[in-house]
Amino acid sequence: MNIDQVKGNWSQLVGKAREQWGELTEDEVMEARGEREQLVGKIQAKYGKTREEAEQEFDKWVAEL
Repeated sequence: MNIDQVKGNWSQLVGKAREQWGELTEDEVMEARGEREQLVGKIQAKYGKTREEAEQEFDKWVAEL
């Protein structure tokens, strides 16, 4: 799945994102609206990861969808 598909199907993918990043609230995931940079920033902040680590984790998640 590519990022455009993620954005287009975001309401269906919120649950999968919550499974992947359980510390994020549903509101935080919904606010991202499938935007890579927003969700990466939330992952980075909530989990104390570097920007690069959060980006790699997000990209891996999208590739596995």
